Order: sequence, then C-alpha cells, then structure tokens
Amino acid sequence: MDKKPRPGWHFAALIGVLLALIIIPFLIWGERFDGALSLEGTRQWMAQYGAWAWLAGIGLLVGDILLPIPSTVVMSALGLSYGWWWGGLISAGGSITSGVVAYGLCRAFGRPAAHWIAGADGLQRGEELFAQKGGWLVALSRWTPVLPEAVSCLAGLVRMPWRTYLGSLVCGSVPLGFAFAAIGHLGQDRPGLAIALSAIVPILLWAIATRWIKRPAGKN
Repeated sequence: MDKKPRPGWHFAALIGVLLALIIIPFLIWGERFDGALSLEGTRQWMAQYGAWAWLAGIGLLVGDILLPIPSTVVMSALGLSYGWWWGGLISAGGSITSGVVAYGLCRAFGRPAAHWIAGADGLQRGEELFAQKGGWLVALSRWTPVLPEAVSCLAGLVRMPWRTYLGSLVCGSVPLGFAFAAIGHLGQDRPGLAIALSAIVPILLWAIATRWIKRPAGKN
C-alpha cells in the first residue's frame, strides 16, 4: 500500500524550486557580476548617475531578487560614496525595498504556482512554520547569501502577516545596511578593520537582539 507523501515534503519541494531559481543565475552569471561589481567598480557605476547615484544603488539591491548581484558589495560601495550614516540609510532602505518587492510579488502572483508545487497541505505547513518562526527566519536571513530572496518569497507565498513581515525585515535590514556601509567607509583607509567588522558585527548585533527579544514583557 502506497503511503501518501507528508505535507512537509511538499513544502520542501517548494523551497527547493525557489532556491534553484535563485542559484541558477549565480551559476550562469555569478562570476561575471562579481568581476563587474567590485567595490570600486560598483562605486564608479553608480557615480555615472550623478545626484541619482543613491537610487541606482537601491536599484542594484532590488535587482538582487533576480540577478546574482553582490548586495553586500553594493552596500559597501554606498558607504564608500556617502559615508557610513547616509550610506547606511540608503543600504537599509534598499534592502527593505528588495524584501518588500519580493514579498509583494510572490503574495500577489505566486500563490497558484506554489499551490501547484506544494499543494494545500504543503502551504499549510509553510504557514504554520512562518507563524511560529517567521520573524526570526526573515530577520536572520538578511545576513546570509541566497536566503534573503528565498525567505522573502516564501513569506509572501504563505501570506505571512504584513506587519510581522515588515517588522522582522526592518530588524534584519537596518543593522545589515549600516554594518556594510561602515565597512565600505572604513575600508578606504583601514581595510583590516573593515574585514574584522564584517565578521564580528553580525554576531554582536544578533547577540544583543536576542537578549532584548527574550526580556520578559513589561520590562524597560
């Protein structure tokens, strides 16, 4: 007697399809984009847009949804061009915009395809996962390669509540944007410090965030 596949397997298939759609462009064009979008190359590319260079940077961060654009390099180039404060604001805004676009498109147009791949049970499994751990998944994914796009798309497909999604997206994107903008800014004269910060800052930020989130309600 054949056993009916578990809903979790169906949802895993949906995750696999999303990851494949993101990874395949990296395999095809990743090396070319990495070569073209070095730190200095990205800064020069944005500079050709003059006063609108910051908007070009945001465009690159949004384009990372579909193309193998090294988003952290773009953020560092924004820090190099605008300093850690304005570069951080622009980088955070670009990361948030990218997450909102991925979430919105998948929520509005991707549900039928997701239902075909995962079925009703698989989508229900995904909804339960994001209801329990979606905030952490979204926030922490912003610090990883590939996963930010996949997690944002999944959040839209399973219709994670908008306010919860946006809050967790901001929590992940703001420290990310400022950290890499600072790395780009400091890297002009102190590349060793910039490299150290790129490894240490995410760990410290999330250690602090974890302690704050776990505080009992009512404590200031």
